[in-house]
Amino acid sequence: MKRNQWMLAGASLLLAGSLAACSSSTASNNTKAEGGDTSAEQTKLVYWSIDRHDSDFIEQKISEYEGLNPNVDIEFKVMADNYAQSVDIAFSSKQAPDILRVDTGNVPAWVKKGYLESFDSYITPEMKSRFESVLINEKNMVDGKIYTLPNIGQFWRLIYNVDLFEKAGITEPPATLAEMVEDAKKITEAGKDSGAYGFAGNFKSGSGFERIAHPITTLSKTEGTEGFNFQTAKFDFGMYKESLEALRQIVVDGSMMPGSESLDIDPLRAQFAQGKIGMYFNHSVEPSVYKTQFPTEIRWAAALPPTVDGQQNGASQVISGSYLAMSKDSGQKEAAWKFIEWMYSDEVQIAYQEGGYGVSVIPSVAAAAKAPDIPGIEDFLPTKYDGIYPATPFTATEGRLEGTKKMDVFNRYIFTGGDLDKDLQDLNTRYNAALDKAKAAGDTTIEAQPDFSAVSLQGSLVKE
Repeated sequence: MKRNQWMLAGASLLLAGSLAACSSSTASNNTKAEGGDTSAEQTKLVYWSIDRHDSDFIEQKISEYEGLNPNVDIEFKVMADNYAQSVDIAFSSKQAPDILRVDTGNVPAWVKKGYLESFDSYITPEMKSRFESVLINEKNMVDGKIYTLPNIGQFWRLIYNVDLFEKAGITEPPATLAEMVEDAKKITEAGKDSGAYGFAGNFKSGSGFERIAHPITTLSKTEGTEGFNFQTAKFDFGMYKESLEALRQIVVDGSMMPGSESLDIDPLRAQFAQGKIGMYFNHSVEPSVYKTQFPTEIRWAAALPPTVDGQQNGASQVISGSYLAMSKDSGQKEAAWKFIEWMYSDEVQIAYQEGGYGVSVIPSVAAAAKAPDIPGIEDFLPTKYDGIYPATPFTATEGRLEGTKKMDVFNRYIFTGGDLDKDLQDLNTRYNAALDKAKAAGDTTIEAQPDFSAVSLQGSLVKE
């Protein structure tokens, strides 16, 4: 493997000469076999990723693969910035990589642009069956064809400080929204001497509210996520009403950490590690964060999200859906597929989870992999109440939205109050008008699923 990982500071560098060296048009050449005079055909593959956190693991696995396949040379590059733009430039200049790390949101667009090769001609029935329960339209598939497969997911939990809970006389994490509000109040009262607060959120981020409301709502209800009702194929932000009211009450009670409206995730983590926050929501990356980035002496744990009424009627949304894809322009498709197939093998994916790089959504891997040696990770492993939802048209819709976005409306209500019913009705009207425009433009083809129920997702990620 050529170990010339590089961080792309700007898409303009792509055309400055670096990219020319990795053109798939020069992917095969004849080289002298080691120790002899005969020639062996060397196949060169170029693999792009945007992930830094697992680059050492990927390099190790590439070296293993090259050892098993001496005639294959894989050039691996990690791109730091402007990844989507860099991919656009690479394809337009006929210098695209053979293998790409693809994000879920890019799959339909990149298929439409002609960037991705379908896996359908390559994948075996046995391999397809391993992923059958986690194949999602417009995340892995477009028009019934498979373009990428999932590997890991973000498993969302309520993360809480055990010490602060005990100090406030609380023995268990909250099971309902009402208990969450009450527990936040108790922790704040008990934590006055140390400046601790019951709850915090990273509301500076556009996803701050979603990190709280999506897990609660999807585990509580059956109709959809991201404010989208799959049964009607319409936006209905009323699904978030109870969560919004609970967060507003936490603010009114004085239980929300001051400054949360401008708090980012790392400062929040730093405050939690110092014992200043009773509860917050985030996903399965947190155990690694508290092992390496913010080492802490506090006792902390994580639990499934509370629900509106204590009933787990749906499935807590797992963010997942894509990983590796193959370039349609690759001149080495068979070789690229063999490497992709190997990377998706249970052997590699089990090692990936056990190495602490992510929690797998592949049922056969989840059943066989051991928990990585990271304190707290056991609380984030798949349960029967976790599930991957169908794709929603949210991104395509918001790109055509007129007026204030939902996040700004929600944050304003949480921190300053207002007429929530009026806000929700206004959001429904504007987002559904934007959805109609997105449909008319061909940005989404999503249709109503009258029989959809999130309860059917329960058990999809674990083998009973």
